[in-house]
Amino acid sequence: MLRQAVAEEAARVMAEQGIDDFLFAKRKAAARLGVVDASILPRNTEIEAALFARRRLFADDRHQDAIADLRRSALQAMRLMAEFEPRLVGPVLTGTASAHSDIHLHLFSESAEAVSLRLEERGVPHETLERRLRFERDRTVTFPAFRFVAGKQTIDAVVFPLDGIRQSPCSPVDGKPMRRATATEVAALV
Repeated sequence: MLRQAVAEEAARVMAEQGIDDFLFAKRKAAARLGVVDASILPRNTEIEAALFARRRLFADDRHQDAIADLRRSALQAMRLMAEFEPRLVGPVLTGTASAHSDIHLHLFSESAEAVSLRLEERGVPHETLERRLRFERDRTVTFPAFRFVAGKQTIDAVVFPLDGIRQSPCSPVDGKPMRRATATEVAALV
């Protein structure tokens, strides 16, 4: 019962504050409810289920419109970066994103510099970052990444080597390989 209450509170925090970080939302919810026993904390899949239920209950039409707008912005960015075989991942793909969520893409290139050059050629201001992604329980890998804006949305694009298209990193929600969608698949969702 308390576990479900924490999951629902974490879902509320994520929905109302536009947070995509399950651990942050879970900790915030636990603190608000006075939960100190870590064994009571819900799994990310339980929070995601509560988030879907909350969105259906309170804002289904508005939420579906927001997700469609985010996916259209993702398509715009994917077309811009088409030569890098972009894949949409994360909350925008799964439908748990809020209107304020970043769009997460995976790009595939021989070098991160090629991605940076493409952005510069197109006149797209961008920031260079690094992202650590987990592939197995005990193996994380750091990849170059870029943040830029497409439409009105922030894009967070991680650059994998060309053969990185064959193995997806683990999802932060359930630990299984992250679902990736091509531009064609995203267009079908809009």
